[in-house]
Amino acid sequence: MFFSSKPSILIVDDDKAILHVFTKIFEKNGYSVNVAEKGKEAIEKLNICHYDVALIDLSLPDMEGNELFPLIKNSSPKTLRIMLTGKTWLKNCIEGADAFVGKPVNPENLLSIIDTKLKNRDSEI
Repeated sequence: MFFSSKPSILIVDDDKAILHVFTKIFEKNGYSVNVAEKGKEAIEKLNICHYDVALIDLSLPDMEGNELFPLIKNSSPKTLRIMLTGKTWLKNCIEGADAFVGKPVNPENLLSIIDTKLKNRDSEI
């Protein structure tokens, strides 16, 4: 029997409740999950591990989440960069995201967006 590795996701948000809920949702759906509460912590994790998906809140305590996009693109160009924000009007002002998800988040929609983006990415390889 063939076993594929779990897709990995880094969730970056300073809201512990969001990190907890998203971790449960993604693990239940077969993802390997890692979390960070600050941009600096995310950078440390991105320098050590490769992730299939980076789900990043726009407003972090130590930086704007989109500041992580160039680092991710340079170190791991195939990593999907998904911006979480309650400020959906900003989506046309922020470059580097593969998708924008507005808060509050509908988990089924988020999973669908990520699954579709991963399938499209994998079909390009």
